[in-house]
Amino acid sequence: MPTLAERYADTFPGSRERFERARTLFPCGVTHDTRMMDPFPVYVTHAKGSKKWDVDGHELIDYIVGHGSHILGHTPADVVKAVQDQMARCTHPGACHDLELEWADLVKKIVPSAERIRFTGSGTEATMMALRLARLYTGQPKFLKFQGHFHGWHDAVTIASDPPYDTNAVPGVIDAVVANCVAVLPNDLNRVEDALRSDDKIGSVILEPTGGHWGGVPIRGAFLAGLREICTRLNRVLIFDEVITGFRVAPGGAQEAFGVTPDLTTLAKILAGGLPGGCVAGRADILAYLEPRPGKPKMKHPGTYNANPLSASAGVATLTRVATGEPSRKANAVARELRNALNAMFAANDWPWVAYGDFSMIRVLPGYRGDRPKPAAGDYDGFIPCGGDLNALDGPKTTAQVAAMRQGMLLNGVDWWGLGAMTSCEHTSADVARTVSAMKAAIEMMTAEGLA
Repeated sequence: MPTLAERYADTFPGSRERFERARTLFPCGVTHDTRMMDPFPVYVTHAKGSKKWDVDGHELIDYIVGHGSHILGHTPADVVKAVQDQMARCTHPGACHDLELEWADLVKKIVPSAERIRFTGSGTEATMMALRLARLYTGQPKFLKFQGHFHGWHDAVTIASDPPYDTNAVPGVIDAVVANCVAVLPNDLNRVEDALRSDDKIGSVILEPTGGHWGGVPIRGAFLAGLREICTRLNRVLIFDEVITGFRVAPGGAQEAFGVTPDLTTLAKILAGGLPGGCVAGRADILAYLEPRPGKPKMKHPGTYNANPLSASAGVATLTRVATGEPSRKANAVARELRNALNAMFAANDWPWVAYGDFSMIRVLPGYRGDRPKPAAGDYDGFIPCGGDLNALDGPKTTAQVAAMRQGMLLNGVDWWGLGAMTSCEHTSADVARTVSAMKAAIEMMTAEGLA
């Protein structure tokens, strides 16, 4: 009987062949860390709606959705047309243009904190800018972040992004940079207040407002409200990293859903309709440090592809639909349906697995025998397993188990992002049914090899 890995390798020969070539070109054979997969990643030719097709012709229900950037699903006709039309006009005039005005107007209309906007080339650039602006505004060099929260790959924010969380050592990041980051456990307001009171060099606080790694350890509204109160009272800048949650959990992001307005917001992914692009939006007096002013320092900010017309055209088309509220409503609803269906399947088979998460984000957790979320849970009030313990929910993973889950799901027609998933407004109840069947088959295959 062939192993799961052998079956995967035999079923996806075109991807295997391409990966052998990729290994001669790229470190690890991939161009993004999360695409590393044992024995090789899948190669895709095209995508539409909730599906994508690999080089061997397999149709796959896609739950990676462009790393979270496709709330409208793949290649929506209106976004495709907008980009095609703009492509014929120009891709980079090296000048200001009408689309950047229209794009910024939509951001300002939709996002509660957006008094002013500055576009960047990516989400990583946006968090870099937000922290630099906060340093200029407060005059303080340090910032506070939460263990397990991801804010891009630049030096300042990589500390405590991934397990093990009890060390601040990051390969390639110098000690002087590490010293300016204070990382604390999530969901503990007392720790936050103690850290801020004990170090007046901490000028800002940054977080993923639904929880680290897009909700691996969920955060809820009471914590966000408490954090807003602490930052206001102690005069610290509060930054919401809504690169994933912006326009996804609600049109105006988590800040709209929870009714908590930060001082600065970082955005990307859905912002640019799945094309490269990001921005910082927030208080006018903080973004004013981008302006030349008498007696004030100015933050330098070039960027060849800031607000480029192609990304702007995709962003305008996408945000026009996002503003109606329908994309996030549909994506949230189908994710809730999928979480409930998975938990019903786990319970029916008496398997130690649980599905949890908020809004249009789903997590599955193996080796779990505790209480299960109630089917009636809403978008952000479902049960949080393991008491929200960081290491239980978002600690080190068993690499072989994660690889086996991905292989098993792909063999059954689903591209599932490790132990997590995100939905789009194009996912359907039929997709849910197929996905539950795929996960049941995948776990059975894993169980046969002692990996479940």
